[in-house]
Amino acid sequence: MWIGWMEFDILLGDVRSLKQKRSAVRPVIAELTRRFGVSAAETATQDLHRRAGIGIALVAADRAHVVDVLDTAERLVAARPEFDLLSTRRGLAKSTDED
Repeated sequence: MWIGWMEFDILLGDVRSLKQKRSAVRPVIAELTRRFGVSAAETATQDLHRRAGIGIALVAADRAHVVDVLDTAERLVAARPEFDLLSTRRGLAKSTDED
């Protein structure tokens, strides 16, 4: 079993309130969940209206599938015109890996 995760650090465009931020971030989280079957959530900077941290995670039987999903999800977020993707962090582990 392979476990993969990714964190996106995003700068939002013309957003002036936390309410507008939620309006921009929620559809992305829903699309990531729907298209890729991942768990997704806003994970950082909830109190800043122009920054967002979004995290995704998935479990799959093979490494290639996890890497493919993470790569495709990164391209999807990077292609959003209303966002500037500042950075991503990712992790990949096998369930039998030692800590």
